[in-house]
Amino acid sequence: MAQTVLIVDDHPSFRSTARILLESEGFDVIGEAEDGASAIEAIQRLAPEVVLLDVQLPDMDGFAVARTIMADGVKSAIVLTSSRDGCDFGSLIAESGARGFVPKGELSGAAISELLR
Repeated sequence: MAQTVLIVDDHPSFRSTARILLESEGFDVIGEAEDGASAIEAIQRLAPEVVLLDVQLPDMDGFAVARTIMADGVKSAIVLTSSRDGCDFGSLIAESGARGFVPKGELSGAAISELLR
């Protein structure tokens, strides 16, 4: 059975590209959100197995979203993404509770699957 994914990004073009790419690699994209507040609501409502979460959102950063949903006891695996390199964020990725980080330019089903092992 395909893993369910929620895509969180403020750019509609990235959400669309990520949806097409992940669905073509066997993931089931069950929703999208464009900011942190709607992401938290969608995660609680949809209970996706995986959340592809942009670090830079208009209302709060992805690290704050990750910490919020982890504190709520949500079991979704969080994969952070950004157009910036992961090393730009120092220890924030590890401290967020996320499974890891995939640069937007390297996004693939395989990259996400590797973090979920």
